[in-house]
Amino acid sequence: MSGSIVLDSPIIDTPAPVSTGEYKGQSNVSTTNACKLCTPLGATLAFKGIEGAVSFLHGSQGCATYMRRYIISHFREPMDIASSSLGEKNAIYGGGPNLKKGLLNAMQKYGAKVIGVATTCLTETIGDDVARLLTEFREEFRDLPLAELVHVSTPSFSGTHMDGFHGAVKAITDQLCTESTPANGRVNLLSGMVSPADIRYLKEITRGFGVEPILLPDYSETLDGPALLEYENIPSGGTSLADIRAMSGARASIEFGRAIAGLDGQGQDTAGTSLHSRFGVPLFRLGLPIGIRETDSLFAALKTITGVETPRELALERGRYVDSLVDGHKYVSGLRAVVYGEEDLVIGLTSFLAEIGVKPVLVATGARNRNLAAHIEAVCGDVLRVKPIIREGADFFDIVEEAKSLSPDLLVGHSKGQRAAKDWNIPLLRCGFPIHDRFGGQRLLHLGYRGAQSLFDRLVNLVLEKKQNDSDIGYGYL
Repeated sequence: MSGSIVLDSPIIDTPAPVSTGEYKGQSNVSTTNACKLCTPLGATLAFKGIEGAVSFLHGSQGCATYMRRYIISHFREPMDIASSSLGEKNAIYGGGPNLKKGLLNAMQKYGAKVIGVATTCLTETIGDDVARLLTEFREEFRDLPLAELVHVSTPSFSGTHMDGFHGAVKAITDQLCTESTPANGRVNLLSGMVSPADIRYLKEITRGFGVEPILLPDYSETLDGPALLEYENIPSGGTSLADIRAMSGARASIEFGRAIAGLDGQGQDTAGTSLHSRFGVPLFRLGLPIGIRETDSLFAALKTITGVETPRELALERGRYVDSLVDGHKYVSGLRAVVYGEEDLVIGLTSFLAEIGVKPVLVATGARNRNLAAHIEAVCGDVLRVKPIIREGADFFDIVEEAKSLSPDLLVGHSKGQRAAKDWNIPLLRCGFPIHDRFGGQRLLHLGYRGAQSLFDRLVNLVLEKKQNDSDIGYGYL
C-alpha cells in the first residue's frame, strides 16, 4: 500500500513459446465475420453505466441504429443512443452544428445529467475536433443548466469495442474526477466489460470484505432492470457523479485486464493508472477473476487492502466448486476446446478450462498487439501440458479454417460460433458478448467462484446432452 502499482504475478522477461502470428487463409484477404465489434459500441456500454447518462454518437444515424440492435438483442432492454446524424453536407463542412443541436435535444428531451460523446469513423476521418466543439458549446449555452459532457475518441478503424469501453472509462475518470477528495475508505472496482450479473456479484464480494465499492461503470440496473409501470427515459441506476468524483479518495483501485495492463503492468494508460498517477490511489492490476486461481488473486488483493480474511460464505463457495470438480472432471477431462472473444475474457476462460482439465487447442481474438500468448503463459503456463495455438487479429474465417484440423470437442465463446458448432456437431458454451441466439445473456455469471461453478455446470451438462443426443439408446443415466 505504498502507492506503487501492485502486480499479482511476476514480470515476464521472455516471450512464451507459443505461436502468436496472425492467420489468414490463402483464399481470404479481407475480414470475414469479424471476431470483434466496433469501437464506439464499447463506449456506449460504458456510458450506460453512469447515473442519468445518455450515450451520444457523433456520426451518421446508421452507426447508432446498428449498435442499438446489437445491444438490445443481448440485454433485452431498451437502449437509446443519441446521434448527431451527419449527412453528406456535414462530411464536407463539418459536424459541429449537428453535434451542438443534438446535445441540446438530449438534455431537453431526456433530462440527461451526463452525456457521453463518442466519435465514429466518419467524424474521425473528416477531423472534427470534438474537444474544441464541446468547449464552444459550453460557452455558447452557458446561461442554460448544462449536463456534464464527456468525450472519447473511438474510430473503429483503429481498435475494437474493448478499446472503446476502456477508453470511455478512462475519459469518465479523467474528465469527471478532476480534484483530490478526502479519504473515504472505499475501493474503486474497474471491472471491464462484464455482465450485469457479474457486476452485482462483485459488489457482494467486496461488501463481504467490509468495504463499499465504487464500481465503474455500473450498468447492473440500467441494462438489466425490473419491469416498471411507467417508462423511464433514462433507466435508474448507474455510478453517481458523486461516487465518480470520490474515486480520487479511495483506499485503492482494482482494475481487471491483463491485456490492457501489459506484461509489466505498465501497458496502455487506463482509468486505474490515471487515478494512480494523479491522486496516488494504489492500483491492483488483475486478470478477470474466472476460475480458481484468478479469483484467488482477487481475494488476496481484497485481503491486502482491507486486512479482512475471506468471509466464510465466500470460502464455502470455493469449497463447493472444488468438490464439483472432483465429481465432474471425468466428463470433461481431455476434451479439446476452441476459445474466442475479447482478449481479457479469453485469457480468463483459457485459465478456467486448463484448471478443469480441458485442453484449449486454439485461442483467438479480434484484437491485435495484446501479447495474448505471454499473458496466457503467465496465468496458466504450468497447467497447460500442450500449448494452444494463439491468434490475434483473427476473424471467424480464420478461426474456422484453422480449427478444422484440430478436431475440437467444444467451442467456448459468444453466439457467432453457433454455425461452426452446428457444422461440427459439437457443443458451444456461450460466454461474453454478444449472445443473440439464447435468452438471458445479461444474467450469465462468469466471475468469482460462483461464476466458475456456473460455467462448469453448464459445460458438463452440454457434454452430457451431446452424449445423450448422439446415442441410439439415449443414456437415461450418466
